[in-house]
Amino acid sequence: MGEIKKRVISLIEKHHSNDPFKIARERNIQILFENLGNILGYYSYHNRFQFIHINNKLNDFGQRFVCSHELGHAIFHPKANTPFLKKNTFFSIDRIELEANTFAVELLLTDDIVKEYKTACNSIYEIAKICGVPQELAHLKNFNH
Repeated sequence: MGEIKKRVISLIEKHHSNDPFKIARERNIQILFENLGNILGYYSYHNRFQFIHINNKLNDFGQRFVCSHELGHAIFHPKANTPFLKKNTFFSIDRIELEANTFAVELLLTDDIVKEYKTACNSIYEIAKICGVPQELAHLKNFNH
């Protein structure tokens, strides 16, 4: 099992939830909803405080995915100030963006959720859509146990 998936499972067990907003709050990460124009969100670190900035114009699914992605940065790159997340960033091959995307996919598409929907859906892409994960990122789901 990959390092990211192990970390996600541990976080879900610790916080009794896969809700990125709940996990961020319990880790004392401030979530700010702002008008960011065409920027989806970003993570920042300043004076030992962590912040997740989310575009307030996104729908609930969009905000949840962006929060998950930025939470990945907060956990794996805690002292970094990450670049703005834009739609084209989803396809980034940059290591830290790939890690954050993988983290978000694993958090929102847990094995239990995939099993639950697998009987009603034909593919991981359909399940991703139901859960608010961009279908283009569904391939990042790790099915190894």
